[in-house]
Amino acid sequence: MSFLFPSFLWGLLAVSVPIAIHIFNFRRTKRVFFTNVAFLKSVETKTRSVRQIKHWLVLAARILAISCLAFAFAQPYIPAENKLAVSRQGITSLYLDNSYSMESELNNKRFLDIATQRLSDLLGLFKNSTSLQLVTNDFSAQEQGLYPAEKLRDRLTTINLSNTPRTFDQVYRRQENLISRHQQAGKNQFFWFSDFQKSTAGNLSALKTDTTNQVFLVPVQAAAEKNIFVDSTWLNTPFIRELQNNILFVKVSNSGTEEAKNVVLKLSLDNTQASTASVNVPANGSATAKFNFNLKGKGYKKGQITFDDFPVTFDNNYYFVLNSSPLIRVLHIYGQKSGGNYVENVYDNDSLFTLQSYSAQNVDPGLIRNADLVVLEGLNQVSGTLPQELQDFVKKGGSVALVPPVNPQAESYAAFLNGLGVRGLNVNANTPPNPIDLAVPDRNNPFFSDVFEESVRQEINLNLPTAAPVLTWSSSGQQLLALRNGQVYLNQVTAGLGKLYLFAAPFNPEYGKVAQHAIFVPVMYKIAASSVRAQRTSYKFDEDPIDLNIANVQPNAVYKLRRNKTELIPVQRVSGNQLLLSIPQGDQLGEGLAAGYYELVRDNKPEQLIALNHNNAESKLQYYSPAELRTLFAGQKNVQVFDKIDDEAFSTAFQQQNMGTYLWKYFLYAALFFLLVETALIRLLK
Repeated sequence: MSFLFPSFLWGLLAVSVPIAIHIFNFRRTKRVFFTNVAFLKSVETKTRSVRQIKHWLVLAARILAISCLAFAFAQPYIPAENKLAVSRQGITSLYLDNSYSMESELNNKRFLDIATQRLSDLLGLFKNSTSLQLVTNDFSAQEQGLYPAEKLRDRLTTINLSNTPRTFDQVYRRQENLISRHQQAGKNQFFWFSDFQKSTAGNLSALKTDTTNQVFLVPVQAAAEKNIFVDSTWLNTPFIRELQNNILFVKVSNSGTEEAKNVVLKLSLDNTQASTASVNVPANGSATAKFNFNLKGKGYKKGQITFDDFPVTFDNNYYFVLNSSPLIRVLHIYGQKSGGNYVENVYDNDSLFTLQSYSAQNVDPGLIRNADLVVLEGLNQVSGTLPQELQDFVKKGGSVALVPPVNPQAESYAAFLNGLGVRGLNVNANTPPNPIDLAVPDRNNPFFSDVFEESVRQEINLNLPTAAPVLTWSSSGQQLLALRNGQVYLNQVTAGLGKLYLFAAPFNPEYGKVAQHAIFVPVMYKIAASSVRAQRTSYKFDEDPIDLNIANVQPNAVYKLRRNKTELIPVQRVSGNQLLLSIPQGDQLGEGLAAGYYELVRDNKPEQLIALNHNNAESKLQYYSPAELRTLFAGQKNVQVFDKIDDEAFSTAFQQQNMGTYLWKYFLYAALFFLLVETALIRLLK
């Protein structure tokens, strides 16, 4: 038997008071005067030995009553069965996992409800403690104080599911940080009530706890079950045009051990159902659904993928945004213009394009960063800051179409193109042009998928123009057009995230008739359409940072995210035409953000529409078992894993194993009993 407050055992010295009374018998003789012996009362005689027995019994009752009372205040208890026992004097920090995975069910009860009930039972064992702390995934401000058990029980009724998953390393550091603010004697202890989901738990084997702290892991014994969720969406082409057939691909995953058959997915655009698809998703695998759809009208369209999947429903909706027929921004930088103004005539006569044309001497480098396609035409040399600007532009996802002049400067062009992966450049200058016919293009090349009609595709001999190259280079990238002698005329070279379209000859008539031929317009259109950067249909809240392309960059501009009446100013910085946003997490917001559509607002004017979804790690429903947790923490003796949380006798079993058995109430009952015995002896034993 041990004592929680052994200092109260000094109260045992109080037994000396009844002993002293018994030994010295301070009772004084009382003198009674009477006048007549007739008033004498008959007295029942009593032997000395009988009187002594009564006194000894009364003394024993008093000593036992005082002793039991002292023991009760010292709070004796039988030590726990385990060597790792719960401290009753330090701070007790309780973590309740309220992530979305706790929405899963066990015996028709949510994991969160089971954990909350067992945590409430545990608080009953600490009902006399005032040094309790409750931490959830919200990491909110109200978690920073110490409270009594009843206060935390009241708070348990207000806890809802959180969209911010936390690793257990983050949880442990949070608990340690909060406890360090309160200096209190005794060992501290940590309780983790969780399903211990593998995808969000973090690296538990690398988590090292302070050996002075006691850590109790209380897992919900969950089994992996079928759960369907959307992993990602993407378009078959980066460019969407209205009133034309478009294709959307949706990757669907299954985190369970059973195949999900005939999962029906619904595609909605602007709250109107546009298409459906059915897929079979293998166990612990994924499948891709294909949707065909048409869009009416330009601008941003709100897309949503929905399906039915029970009992886990938090991930049954996936949000995305499509930008229909966006303007393609073309920047034309020229040195020597061809006589027919072919580039301007191609791009300036279609509402699909927005064209800006500048001399190389007057172009603003900021315009390059905001363009989708930069057409360099007739520059004798690429010099100054222009080569570096263009190389950075291409590597970050932009496209450059280079049309050489009649007499290009070899060193300048070689240095510029070398930075984009083109090697072995040769310049055929100061030689009379010798035009050669173009070879028949490869009609199976995706670049020419919409260029030739079906009737033309079957023709062997096409009336193709001629060209006289002034540039030759080593074979690199993808050949789009070539001359009949095998020499490359138009090459597509990938550099970083962008592309370089390199022409071998100027557009001047004496160097060929390509610019006057019918093939010229579709080729230039395809170059521009392929230059549109692939649309990011959606983002995740925990992306750090979220990278957005913005136009008309202004210094010191403040961007906000707005959804209905919710406005948020994220951490942000601008790099070129890229806006980098960091979305605050749950503890910084005070409450989580809901998945859905958010407007990017500047000066109270919407600039873009983006879709934000939560991380799908919560949807992967695999859990650590108690045995696996013991293996992971095998080297840490201060960590104990509890087995059964779904048992209603959880608190009783936990108390016996980890807290021992309280005895103070029994000693209190004994003290009252001996006081009653003393009273009975004095009044009834004559």
